[in-house]
Order: sequence, then C-alpha cells, then structure tokens
Amino acid sequence: MAVSEKIRQFVAEGGWIRRVFEEGIALKAQIGAENVFDLSLGNPVIEPPDEFKDELRRLADEPMAGMHRYMPNPGYMDTRQAVADTLTEELGLPFTGNEITMTCGAAAAANVVLKTILNPGDEVIILAPYFFEYLYYIDNHDGVAVVVNTNDRFEIDLSAIEAAITPRTRALIINSPNNPSGVVYSAGEITGLSDLLNRKQTEHGSEIFLISDEPYKRIIFDGMEFPQVLPAYDNTVIVTSHAKDLALPGERIGYIAINPNHEGKDELAAGFSFCNRTLGFVNAPALMQHVVRNLQGVSIDPDYYQRKRDFLHTALMEMGYDTVKPQGAFYLFPKAPIEDDVAFTRELLQSNVLVVPGRGFGTPGYFRISYCVEDWVLEGAVDGLAKAVAS
Repeated sequence: MAVSEKIRQFVAEGGWIRRVFEEGIALKAQIGAENVFDLSLGNPVIEPPDEFKDELRRLADEPMAGMHRYMPNPGYMDTRQAVADTLTEELGLPFTGNEITMTCGAAAAANVVLKTILNPGDEVIILAPYFFEYLYYIDNHDGVAVVVNTNDRFEIDLSAIEAAITPRTRALIINSPNNPSGVVYSAGEITGLSDLLNRKQTEHGSEIFLISDEPYKRIIFDGMEFPQVLPAYDNTVIVTSHAKDLALPGERIGYIAINPNHEGKDELAAGFSFCNRTLGFVNAPALMQHVVRNLQGVSIDPDYYQRKRDFLHTALMEMGYDTVKPQGAFYLFPKAPIEDDVAFTRELLQSNVLVVPGRGFGTPGYFRISYCVEDWVLEGAVDGLAKAVAS
C-alpha cells in the first residue's frame, strides 16, 4: 500500500472542492469549456488591481540586488512593518513588524500557528459550516477538531460553543466573512465570544487562542464595515492572505498578525518563525513580499462581487431556494431541495452545472456556489439551477 491508511481515508472522505473542480476540467475537455458552468472553486477571475501590475513592472525594470535571496524566516522587516502600519491604522493597536510573520498564504499561516501552539491532544473548536481543510490542518499537528454548529442563519451560537469548551480547549477558529456561507459575524457576536473565552480561561486556568481567518475581510457588501476581532480579545491571532483582496490566489502570499496586547507575543513570534522554517515553507515568496509591501491599502472593488451576489441571490429566491443572503466573500450556501446534497449536485451536473455539496463544509443538506466567475457562467448556470429545483 503506497499511501498510509489515514491519508487513504482522508482522500476518500474529503477534498470535495478539488474533486468537483477536477471533474469540471474533465467535462470541459469533453464538451467544451463554453458549455460548462463551473461554480465549484473560489478561484477569482477578476484580474489584480492596476497598482499590483505597476509594482511588479517597477521591480522588473529596477531590480534590487539580492531581491530573490533568503531573508529572515518571518520575512522582510520593511514588508512586515508595512503590514503593521496598516493594521495600526485600521485597528488602533500599536503594531510593529515584530508581531507580523509573512507566510505562503493563509493556509500556511494557519498551519504555522497550529504547529506552534498545540500540544498533542489539544482541542480546536471550528464552527460549521467551515472550510474543510481545517480538519486536516488540526490533524497535521496532533490536535483534535471539535465541530460546533452555528444557528440556522449561520451565526455564532455562544451556548453551543460554551458547551464544547473543555480544559483541553486550546483554540477556536473563526472565518468571517465565512466560506461557504458569506456570513459576516457581527460586532456583538465577536464581543460575546470574547467575553465567553475570557470567562472560560479563568474557569479552567488555561489559555485559549482565537484564530481569525480573514482573507475575505475587504470583500464586504452593502456598505458594511468589517467587525474587527483583534481589539476585542487579547489572545487573538490573525491568519490571512492576499489571494482574494488582490486576486492573487496562485501567488501564495499572506501573513500572521499577533495581537500586540498578547502577553507572550515575543515567544509566540519566535515560535512562528521557527515553525515557518521547519514546516518547509522557509519563508514567504520573496518577490511577492516586495510587491505587496506598497499595496497594503489596495484592494479589488467589492462592488464587482456584490453585483454578482445580487443577480444570483435574486434568481435563487425566485426559483424557491432557501438561502441566507451573503454579506461578504463570494459564495452562496443554499439549502438543497432534497436531503441528499450529493445527489442534488449530481442532478445539477446533468445540466453541466458544478457546485460543491454541503458535506464538503461539514454541513450536509446544503450546497456551495462560488460566484467569483464570469457573468456568462452565472447566467448559464441559472437555467440548470431552475431545472434541478423544479425536478
């Protein structure tokens, strides 16, 4: 057997997003890409902002000596300081570059954090629906995932979280705006969660980290402001990337930010530096660190996605689907009209529409639509969605 039993099991049970995406590639090769309406992967078709292209061109025309060499494992200090300055302005907290670790995207950031803070058997709470890879990240570092459901509006259920916290609870991961629901946790929810975690730390004599996964925080709709997590809770760590706000998913550039008020911030930063290296990431890509240094205040226009949300949400409601209206990100998470979400996604496939079943996010009975696609894909998918719900 070439693969371990555990990985064989993980491959069989997980990877729904990539599985559907790869199925779409095969279907496009068979019948033509123009006939396939692929809503499976959060892979933005929007191009990066002009400022990114200008900065990339400037670096190509005026390269700095040594710009492609190794640097300290947490990244270039001037890039980290640029991130810190932006966070200080946004949050009103006294960040320095020492609280920032540049990473190979948010996925690497999450793994570095978990590797640093977890002892074997420590528990990490995740809220369903969740990004399924969290389960594997936690397992990577000998942690135990504890799944807690949100309510029927995908909002935080504080009583359910309280029931799940034990003396072994080491961290809780939140993702807002949420993948797959598009829900943004309110300031009241964040405050309530902070109060709960502070109370439970005192009760158990433990330290509980709040890991805030924030790659979509600049994709917010309807004039909302992002409810910041760091000012509410000292033991918060941000993991994020520029995959979505700068439309750079393939460049794998992100960072970890430690709350400057965390008492053990220096030791934590040293742990992140060590684990960034020993997990094999070594450092974030040098070229991208140079590029994003001057782009911390730049983002794609969220109206681009809000228009697509409005079109698709209106169409789904008119068809009779039950769905929560997203407040951010670029996903819809409707309830499947039949109990078996996998069977329903197969029904959609008959019309060449690809979506991901809800069990791929720990929430069977739903399905995820990714609308970061070209308009013709959404328009073509509407017919298949209407046909499937009618049948």
